[in-house]
Amino acid sequence: MVIKDSYSVSEAAEILDKNPETLRRWDNEGKLKAVREPMSNYRVYKKKQLEIFPEFKRYFETIDQGNFVKPIKDFSVLELFAGAGGLAIGLERAGLKCTALNEIDKWACQTLRENRPHWNVLEGDIKNHDFSKFKNEVDVVTGGFPCQAFSYAGKKLGFNDARGTLFYEFARVVKEVQPKICIGENVRGLLNHDKGRTLEGMISILDEIGYNVVSPVEVLKAIHYNVPQKRERLILVAVRKDIEENYTYPKPFSEIYTLKDALKKGRLFDKNVPKSKGSTYPEHKKKVLDLVPPKGYWRDLPLDIQKEYMQKSFYLGGGKTGMARRIGWDEPCLTLTCSPAQKQTERCHPDETRPFTVREYARIQTFPDEWKFAGSVSQQYRQIGNAVPVNLAKEIGYSIIAFLNKVELHELKVNGEQALTA
Repeated sequence: MVIKDSYSVSEAAEILDKNPETLRRWDNEGKLKAVREPMSNYRVYKKKQLEIFPEFKRYFETIDQGNFVKPIKDFSVLELFAGAGGLAIGLERAGLKCTALNEIDKWACQTLRENRPHWNVLEGDIKNHDFSKFKNEVDVVTGGFPCQAFSYAGKKLGFNDARGTLFYEFARVVKEVQPKICIGENVRGLLNHDKGRTLEGMISILDEIGYNVVSPVEVLKAIHYNVPQKRERLILVAVRKDIEENYTYPKPFSEIYTLKDALKKGRLFDKNVPKSKGSTYPEHKKKVLDLVPPKGYWRDLPLDIQKEYMQKSFYLGGGKTGMARRIGWDEPCLTLTCSPAQKQTERCHPDETRPFTVREYARIQTFPDEWKFAGSVSQQYRQIGNAVPVNLAKEIGYSIIAFLNKVELHELKVNGEQALTA
């Protein structure tokens, strides 16, 4: 998006990282009054109204040359909750070395082993693994732990209070291994989970075990990192307290890629998407989705079909824009889910009335075509849908390397000065 004099409600919501309903409420309450365009009577926000928000400046701080930085030495990663390897491939492409990966799902483990036979895949429940052997052996610990509520034992959540949650296991590994930096990734909803107390608890636990969380905790939008998908991931970064160097999140790109870029030969891939297996819609759903145009959804259906298809949901609030949704070629895909044909989150192909195939799913997540997935078709969809997009992971990898380079140069400088005074 380019800087201009006025913005629609949906554009302003994206820039300020707010729900459009929030802006409409602010408008009604007089907190941020929209301006009516004289001809169309549409509500818009003027540039000077939005410039007062720090999110405005951050939104337009885009780059075109990339976040690339070369590591000045080999830096190593231990990855937890590794899944099918989206984060691991991205970090590898950035230049980080994979020391070991832990994953409980046997099919995801098979995927990792088949594609990277040299990777040390530690299969099984994280609770049953001792990671102390990696102490001082890895520079980074990463992990996409699930979002779980904590039980509060007091005003400040302690490390032991989180027992039984997978974040506790993540923190336990960080405490055992003592990496220079740890990276946790999660859904955007973690920001407000349990009224923000869950994230607050995670921050207090990391503080207790000797790590400072980088503030503010960022939600990165995949579309700003060469991913043709409107996926958002919360990235929680914590630096060991004896390290004074600062970590900086990767800068976003100005160019936005579309579904066409994902599936056709062009800017992202050097050939069309390979043919592969995929799910199908039941006949009654196919008849409905046949009526939806590209970039359309349930509201584009005839009213009687809307009511029949949506049932009780028709009378509830909210846009429910993922239902009966057909993606357009010239837009990024909506966030992929683990099941491509479920009613709440349809992602229909632009030209054919069907869900995206396995390889199309993988392309939208920016997996390389040569990366194969183990298990049944449904298990493959689940692995891909749960993954961190590879291109987003690569840019995060560059930001980690930039941080580790600074740490290494600082240590070299200190050691050199100590040698001179010895």
